[in-house]
Amino acid sequence: MDMKYVTMSCALSAIVAAFLLSVRGLHATDAPEVEADTDQADKLAKQLANPISSLISVPFQANEDFGYGPSHNGYKFTLNIQPVIPISISKDWNLILRTIFPIVSQHDLFYVENLPENSPLQPQNRSQDGLSDTTQSFFFSPKKPGPFGLIWGIGPALLYPTGTHPFLGTGTFSIGPTVVVLKQMGGLTAGALMNQLWSVAIEEHRSSFSQMFLQPFVAYTIKTHTTFTLSTESTANWNNTPGDAKWTVPLIFQISQILKIGKQPISLQVGGKYYADSPRDSLTRAH
Repeated sequence: MDMKYVTMSCALSAIVAAFLLSVRGLHATDAPEVEADTDQADKLAKQLANPISSLISVPFQANEDFGYGPSHNGYKFTLNIQPVIPISISKDWNLILRTIFPIVSQHDLFYVENLPENSPLQPQNRSQDGLSDTTQSFFFSPKKPGPFGLIWGIGPALLYPTGTHPFLGTGTFSIGPTVVVLKQMGGLTAGALMNQLWSVAIEEHRSSFSQMFLQPFVAYTIKTHTTFTLSTESTANWNNTPGDAKWTVPLIFQISQILKIGKQPISLQVGGKYYADSPRDSLTRAH
């Protein structure tokens, strides 16, 4: 499609709040309160660093991106609602259901060339607000770590065309494989998550979709239950115009802290994102 989507390679994305609400009670009654709280916080920090832990959580992640668009003055705000639900399907296996609902508000991100006046992609104004495409992953994961202490999960990933505006979604229903592998040693967690999606149903006037998502990550938790995470959420758009860069490579640094509100443990997270590389033509989506 004749759409230009430009980001500065040095654009920053500030994660202003990442709120993870544990639905499972984590309170011990048979140990001293201080020791129990410490053990619970240690356990929670380790589980939150594991994307396929057997912990029900409902993260809310707010992202602000600056320096987008053809004028390099574009702005994008994304609120990702990301429930994670583990389901025990046998004595040895869990099914981890991870869903991402992105709510987006963006301004001056696109300009359009040579589109007919009746095209559904013709922008009516410079801003778009609404729901973007929904991503849902199903990880089949052993309850116990495998050889060398590796924790892993594999299964299908689906992309639903829930975008409420043509500029907020791909206009395709897509499906493909997803896999995650990680290892935890004391306070260190290191691993990678990836998926590859291909469109199997495409709306009229929209293009086919083929995109890979790759997220290597390293996290370290210290005695104060503070976790430092370094990662990238890289995407490769295989349908880009020939000659344009296919990769979007943001480098992300985050700091999170376990706290309590009353008896409810929470994790608050803040961080920044630096785009080491980005394509000129693409639609974005959450992962």
